[in-house]
Amino acid sequence: MDLSVVSFPHPTLRYKSKPIMRVDAELHAIADRMLELMYEHNGVGLAANQVDLPIRMFVMNPAGKKDEGEEWVVINPEISKPKGTESAEEGCLSLPGLYGDVKRPKSVYLSAYDISGKPIEMEVDGFASRVIQHEKDHLDGVMFFDRMPDESRRELDYQLEEMDTDFRSKQSTGAIPPDDELVARLKTWTDKYA
Repeated sequence: MDLSVVSFPHPTLRYKSKPIMRVDAELHAIADRMLELMYEHNGVGLAANQVDLPIRMFVMNPAGKKDEGEEWVVINPEISKPKGTESAEEGCLSLPGLYGDVKRPKSVYLSAYDISGKPIEMEVDGFASRVIQHEKDHLDGVMFFDRMPDESRRELDYQLEEMDTDFRSKQSTGAIPPDDELVARLKTWTDKYA
């Protein structure tokens, strides 16, 4: 499976992913590759949008190391019953080097499926809760900086503009296809799994 992490402002990062209706061997392989990429990039979570797939799945391991903690493959997540709030610094594999404080609920209730099709129904708190919320945001086309207050977000504007300029210059040389082509490719995946 030839997947790689896409960088902001890749259009798939703003795409609201489609629910997964079937799990097959290829989806298992995608989940395995996503976990590998997450570890390669020193991440704790990775959403399908971040590897240019418009489907509602993310992987995570709050420990961030392959042989530590617990690996999760989460399909079609829904979040409810938020409790409390806290601010903490977040980063993103699609925004390398960018960090900002984001206020989120301390705990949430997760309803989803694992890669075997078993339901996940549980209250999650602490760091794992933050990772779940961050990755679910990705599936809805929301980036962590969208959740930051305007004043804090402005501190990231220069770096975001630099990333945008770099992406657009790669498009102008043909190294990255134009946005409309990138978006058109998403239909292949939504037709297959959604």
